[in-house]
Amino acid sequence: MAYEIPVTQARAELADLINRVVYGGERVVVTRHGKPLVALVSAADLRRLEEEREGEGVSPDEVISTVSAVRSLASAPGEQGRYGITAEHRGGTGPSPS
Repeated sequence: MAYEIPVTQARAELADLINRVVYGGERVVVTRHGKPLVALVSAADLRRLEEEREGEGVSPDEVISTVSAVRSLASAPGEQGRYGITAEHRGGTGPSPS
């Protein structure tokens, strides 16, 4: 499950995002102008991804495309006006953003 959030909103909600990653098991993709910049994943998840990549000979580009190839959903009503850019929740049944 991946939650996508604009970088400006991520700055304001960093502590909450870290909790979602560590305790909720979510992956968070931080975007700028709707394009993925970075992904927040737990240290355990990163370690697992790196081990898989080493064991399978997967290139870093393949890992990035896997993380960024998540289907898009519409933003919540009024969200674009509130933040100036659109955030999207991408799949999963984790806790809703506050």
